Amino acid sequence: MLRRRGIANLPLHWGKAPPWLFEKMVRLGREITAALVLEFGPREVLIRLSDPYWFQALGAVLGFDWHSSGVTTTVCGALKEGIRGQEHDLGLFIAGGKGATSRQTPVEIGNYAPHLSVDPQPLVYASRMAAKVDSVAVQDGYTLYHHVFVFTREGEWCVVQQGMNSDTRYARRYHWISSAVSDFVCEPESAICCDCREESVLDLIAADSGKCRQAVALLSREKPERLLAELKAVRGLELPERHPIKMEDIHPDRLQKIFLSTYDRQPGDFKKLLEMPGVGAKTVRALSLLAELLYGAPASFSDPARYSFAHGGKDGHPYPVDLESYGKSISFLETAVRRARVGDGDKLKSLRSLEAWWHQVSKEHASVFSLSAKSSPGSGTIGR
Repeated sequence: MLRRRGIANLPLHWGKAPPWLFEKMVRLGREITAALVLEFGPREVLIRLSDPYWFQALGAVLGFDWHSSGVTTTVCGALKEGIRGQEHDLGLFIAGGKGATSRQTPVEIGNYAPHLSVDPQPLVYASRMAAKVDSVAVQDGYTLYHHVFVFTREGEWCVVQQGMNSDTRYARRYHWISSAVSDFVCEPESAICCDCREESVLDLIAADSGKCRQAVALLSREKPERLLAELKAVRGLELPERHPIKMEDIHPDRLQKIFLSTYDRQPGDFKKLLEMPGVGAKTVRALSLLAELLYGAPASFSDPARYSFAHGGKDGHPYPVDLESYGKSISFLETAVRRARVGDGDKLKSLRSLEAWWHQVSKEHASVFSLSAKSSPGSGTIGR
């Protein structure tokens, strides 16, 4: 079970993958997915996609830029398109996507209900909470614009979602897996990936923010008049510079309506508060500030942030896409899956041997990689 956390920050690149490349990504992605399901079962696909390193390597294998924000949207789009029409046979389903498509995730999950052996509503809930947590409870300056929800007929799931910071021109990818989520509001992600770490992030899902979460929930049940009066008083205080919540971000009068709503609903805990419609980043920021000032319960402000080539990259880095090798990879996996389905698993056995060899080499070179990563100013970092 993956418990590693990380955040992947990637340079924000505009544009789309060339149609000729995307078509090949779809085909190769389909065969890789089918091979994993055939060899290990659909749950293994969830485990791999929730690992930021494996996901990044998959993007490189498919020929996309290793350091581009587009690797997230393009790889997820290729996988979704690749298994289209084969979901029932694979026992694996993919919902969501980029922009407006991400908002259709609940509808798409519901559409797959006849193929599931579980109630789809908990899946819809998990999808919504993953998005709410990474946009409201973790305030790192990245606005979510991509959300993909991958699940099995038994109700296991993973999330790959991404936010953008248009000011710094970086994107940040967030990974979740159901087997690692014991609490949606206490370090639930399996990873958050990014090339850079932010200096001040309001991280209310950190273990260190436990007391703050309790105080925020308690304050949300207070009468709006008291909360607004406290916030107006705070605006006249000289707060220490270490506090990343700026007073110009707090507008007491604009919060009156939502405070009235939380008072009426009386959410029992921080998770229930997040579930409420209308409770957004500004509401949580204001309450977390009051939690520290009134109850001495500070939130964590540490960034929880954390990446290979096989066929080249579309922009020619580290070298142009090798079409001949790409074609051979597709053909190899197509043949391997087809033969394995009729009882000839020799090629899949060779894949297992290759993976075992790769793990051994990785282990032998782990210390070398660790040293080089520490000495490289541009290397990714792993948080939590």
